[in-house]
Amino acid sequence: MKTFLAKKETVQPKWYLIDAEGQVLGRLAVKAANIIRGRNKASYTPTVDIGDFVVVINAEKVVLTGKKEDQNEFMFFSGFVGGESYRSMKLMRERHPEFIIEHAVKGMLPKNRIARKMLTKLRVFAGPTHTHEMNNPVKISV
Repeated sequence: MKTFLAKKETVQPKWYLIDAEGQVLGRLAVKAANIIRGRNKASYTPTVDIGDFVVVINAEKVVLTGKKEDQNEFMFFSGFVGGESYRSMKLMRERHPEFIIEHAVKGMLPKNRIARKMLTKLRVFAGPTHTHEMNNPVKISV
C-alpha cells in the first residue's frame, strides 16, 4: 500500500463559521488554526495547503482568562531607531478586536511561506454580521 499525499489541485475547500462570543481566545485560536491547516482532514499533508476557510464573528466578545486583559501587551516596531511602541490588550480590543484573534491564530501556524498563504483563509469580523453568506459557511462550535 502506498502513502497518500494530497495535492492542492484536488482539494475542495469548505467554509466554516465560528462564533467567538463567550469563547476563550486560546481554544478558539487552536480550533481555527487546525481547520486552516487542514489538520481535521484524513488527507492532511504538512507540505500542502489543504485547509479550509474560517469566518470568525463577534471578535469583540472573546473571553480572556486571568489578568491577561490588563497585563498582556502587543509590541509594534516601525523599523526606525526608538520606533518601538506597546499597546495593551484592552486598547486593542476597543480599537481593533479582529487583530487579537488574527494574532493568536498566526502564532499557532508554522513560520513559513505556506503559513502566510494559509493566513489569508482566516476572516475575522468584530460584530455578528459577515460578508461571506454566499459561501454558506457551516457553523461549528469550539
